[in-house]
Amino acid sequence: MMQNKTLGYRIFTVVNYMIMLSIIGICLFPFVYMLALSFSSSRAVIGGKVFLIPVEFTMAAYNKIVNYPRFFRAYANTVFYTVGGTTISLFLTLLFAYPLSKSFLRGRNFLMKIVIFSMFFTGGLIPNFLTVSWLNLTNTVWAMLIPFAISQFNLIILINFLKNIPDSIEEAAIIDGMGYFGILFKIIVPLSLPAIATIMLYTAVFFWNDWFYGLIYMNSTERYPVMLILRNIVNGGTLAGAASGSGSADKDTINITLKSAAIILTTAPIICLYPFLQRYFVKGLTLGSVKG
Repeated sequence: MMQNKTLGYRIFTVVNYMIMLSIIGICLFPFVYMLALSFSSSRAVIGGKVFLIPVEFTMAAYNKIVNYPRFFRAYANTVFYTVGGTTISLFLTLLFAYPLSKSFLRGRNFLMKIVIFSMFFTGGLIPNFLTVSWLNLTNTVWAMLIPFAISQFNLIILINFLKNIPDSIEEAAIIDGMGYFGILFKIIVPLSLPAIATIMLYTAVFFWNDWFYGLIYMNSTERYPVMLILRNIVNGGTLAGAASGSGSADKDTINITLKSAAIILTTAPIICLYPFLQRYFVKGLTLGSVKG
């Protein structure tokens, strides 16, 4: 009986590993393929010789991007939007979630209903644009930061996490003479790192991947986020137009290898951020789960 159970367990383990490796391979395949295309020559790409390993290794696509100043200007803009937007979002979400996690707060249920209602029903794109225009925020960095400062989904995650922190910790701090702001930033924040890291990753990915609102709110290309430049490259607009006088081989490089290089350069930083937050991210995903 024990041998049969052990054999079944081993079979289950092998099958489980095979499924997980298959999923990992499916997720990694597009990225590895783009990486191979970006380091391959246009002749090899056009000839269909590139699969997962670069053929006729070259840095021509990356050199074209390096020599295009607007790309790195947009890169710097995206870094600023991501860092600034994530910082503002975390700060305001903490200030909003902490009082809402207290059951004795007057009007708490009404405020929670407003939060949940606004999560499912919004004014829409046109009212949002008119509001940003009325506040004279268009073509400024604030148009990319302020409208997205608080996410209702992230707010609810943080509220549920803060509810699980024992009240006795705060009561002891109050007896020692600490105010609520001191309790929040010196006690609650360190204890809430899993939830904060999860929210930070969600928010950073949103700001890093956003291009649509940059297209709507920004009139100057000097303030474009890098994903908007990438969108123009993929659609054949930005860098392809810069090479309109080139030969067919250069155009093929623009259309294939340059797109691949741009995709690698724009997605790699946010992918590299995940391993540093993985430990907290896994804990944050289990918020509210049943624990034995």
